[in-house]
Amino acid sequence: MPSRTDSRLRIAVLADSDTRWKWGALTARRLAEQAPGAESAAPGITGFLLRGRATPTPRQLAEVGADADALREVTMAQFLAAAKEMAGSGACDVIVLALVGGAAQAALHGLAALWPGRTRRPVVVTGYVGVVYEKLADGLLLRHGADVVLANSRHDAGRFRAVYEGVGADASAVTEAALPFLGGAAYRAEPGRDTVVFAAQPSVPESRADRQYLLRRLVGHARRHPGREVVLKLRSKPGEHTTHIEEHPFQRLAKGMDLPPNFRLAYGNMGEVLDRTDLLVTVSSTAALESLHRSVPTAVLTDLGVREVLGNHHFLGSGCLASWDQLDAGHRPAPDPDWLAAQGVAPGEAYHRAFDQVRERMRELLSNESRPPIAPYYTAATAPGYLPGILARHHLAPDGTPLPGAAPATEPTGLRRVIRDAVRDAARGAYRHGVQRVAPVIRRMGEL
Repeated sequence: MPSRTDSRLRIAVLADSDTRWKWGALTARRLAEQAPGAESAAPGITGFLLRGRATPTPRQLAEVGADADALREVTMAQFLAAAKEMAGSGACDVIVLALVGGAAQAALHGLAALWPGRTRRPVVVTGYVGVVYEKLADGLLLRHGADVVLANSRHDAGRFRAVYEGVGADASAVTEAALPFLGGAAYRAEPGRDTVVFAAQPSVPESRADRQYLLRRLVGHARRHPGREVVLKLRSKPGEHTTHIEEHPFQRLAKGMDLPPNFRLAYGNMGEVLDRTDLLVTVSSTAALESLHRSVPTAVLTDLGVREVLGNHHFLGSGCLASWDQLDAGHRPAPDPDWLAAQGVAPGEAYHRAFDQVRERMRELLSNESRPPIAPYYTAATAPGYLPGILARHHLAPDGTPLPGAAPATEPTGLRRVIRDAVRDAARGAYRHGVQRVAPVIRRMGEL
């Protein structure tokens, strides 16, 4: 680990949504931890939120519950300038890229342009926020080039290496770990408490009809069991965006419905909600992994089929697949212990040990006086028809340097900043209105 007087690991986290900020900030803490039982110094975390459609609001950040020593919104060019400055002053040991694949690739090429040769530079870490059920090859190859590509389970580590080796890319960066936000007290039933929580997702399922069906079944479950509290756990409020676009928010679909008194909507930190949950129901949310880790009874719905587009195929073999008809009749799924272990959600000591490999990998990387250049698989030679467009979306040239006219490295002050923020908020509001109100109307008109 760092050899300076201040023994804290100094980590910069770049994230582009609320869930990715949660993953990135908590991953930073896991990287700084020592073996269980050993004393660990809390890392110094500098947070950066990549400016875009899913930039989290203050409410979303507060709900996530992952803080930092400093946190500001930036463009890609501004982040690269900050990374160069922090590395030059010795204020950054590790950079965690908690980003969607295209943004991660742009950041990797931007960082590669900062340090083109073998040099003393920050260790670059990236990975996935949760269940990897789509775009496996695409997302992985866009993350290639980082010093550490975290896999959330033994199952994922094998899949990740197979993808890299399948294209002839170096797979040594793949490192097995676990989701960093698992934890909390193990489930204990409480006399008189009977709470069912449905964990909503922004884009699963996607269609209005499917989302209305799930809502009707959830409300129907509440009516069938009037002594049971039934909670619809929402990810975001209308107008807010998360990692995925939500065209049909459940809270809007619920307006005008005759809701029973034992049914309610809820926001808040998922861990706190699980403290009071007796059955977690979802289509394929990562919340299911949090719930299983805590031994909370967990059901993954089959009502809309077991399909890759829904992500619930990931839970094949888990023992958790069930329908609303079964749940209405009192069924409680029992998870398969071998499946839990393979997915990195087994409770207890096994979870704490899940980060041993990445800690050892970090010690090796941080002990080296110099590191090789960052070398993504996608280059002008391997993907000339794909890479330039990815970089251009983040205002980077094909060589990874900021394009002329990219946002300046310094922030405006005073009135200019007030005007800029007002214009940006208005633009985001217009975009979200278009996604959630205008686009569905146009789509329905096109189907006539």
